[in-house]
Amino acid sequence: MAILDLPRNIMLENGAIHYLGKLISSKGGRKVFILMDSFLAKPQLNLHEKIGVILTKSGIEYKLFTNFSGEPSTKHVKEALTHFNDFHGDCVLGIGGGSAIDLAKALSVFGKSMDTEWKSIPNYQKLDRLPLFAVPTTSGTGSEVTKIMVITDFDTNIKMNPSHPDLVPDVAILDPELTLTLPPSFTVYTGLDALSHAIEGLLSNRATIMTKLFSIEAIKLIGKSLPKVFENGSDIDSRREMMLASCYAGIAFSNASTNLAHAAGRALGARFHIPHGLSVALLMPFVMEFSLDSCQEHFAEIALALGASPSLSKENLTLFAISSLEEFNEKFGVWQDGLKYIDTQKLSAEIPTLVNDALSGNGIATNRRVPTEQDIRNVFHLLAEKLSNRNSQAVSEITPK
Repeated sequence: MAILDLPRNIMLENGAIHYLGKLISSKGGRKVFILMDSFLAKPQLNLHEKIGVILTKSGIEYKLFTNFSGEPSTKHVKEALTHFNDFHGDCVLGIGGGSAIDLAKALSVFGKSMDTEWKSIPNYQKLDRLPLFAVPTTSGTGSEVTKIMVITDFDTNIKMNPSHPDLVPDVAILDPELTLTLPPSFTVYTGLDALSHAIEGLLSNRATIMTKLFSIEAIKLIGKSLPKVFENGSDIDSRREMMLASCYAGIAFSNASTNLAHAAGRALGARFHIPHGLSVALLMPFVMEFSLDSCQEHFAEIALALGASPSLSKENLTLFAISSLEEFNEKFGVWQDGLKYIDTQKLSAEIPTLVNDALSGNGIATNRRVPTEQDIRNVFHLLAEKLSNRNSQAVSEITPK
């Protein structure tokens, strides 16, 4: 069965943020609680001031909450909820990356019913939540169109990722101009996250004829546009294509699921406090190698979407798909950036824990080739070996002859 869960409204336009007041009013919002990444509310960006002017013109009261950093946790949810209750808001707006939007999703649920249980969210027939609006300022997470939120349990340090159709925001506003100030590193991390969403959405054993369309189009757009915005962050046309690609990839994986790269990436990110997109990008080539024999036709489709010649054999197309991900990691400095967060000896020591954490989340059963505990251990060992070799190479290059 092919079913798509989507926002009621998706707006893509340069300057689309200026329609925010009208869209909130159209859903009956009068007092909006805003969750915004803190750096967006600091000089020189001061995005909160721009948003405030737009909302005030529409007669909408607002309360800004920026007291969170990194990936959201249950502690952040509780703190935001306290401020929300004091404000007596009637809707929730997330502005920023996936952290801000996922936190907004959680608040829209718990702000309506504090008795909701985290573990029971996927089992509710209907989630009673507040009206929810999402404005991404990155092109990567796709959270503005997904039915998933990623929140770390503060007590256990395990990332929870409950899914429910009612977690899809009511309105997603895609304004490419908001991504122009994103630095190259986070342009890459979020862009490769979107690429992994599209690829894993395609490879998932829950993929459908509809999700496949979104996956393939996202891969095409990212393969063409991500290198351009890495080289020139002010390329607004490529920024627009990346934002559209992120949206498409979000729709694909939200309805088909991510797989092993995200299951393992969530564990890696939580243990080493790595930006989510970077943690997934570090693992993606090794996960693809593991899955290769189970879905060669899908790998061929990925290769063609990334620009491979149709005249290549199926075997060479599959190799092209994997090598393209490795080349992206080389071109964009992913391996070097991984070493900024990961001590390779500690990584090797932590592998048993990482495997257990990966197995505790979703994405294992939806992998086209379902991994065993040993398979996941091998993926982490391959990453540790790769980073160790790159570290040794870097040391030798700076050591005097």
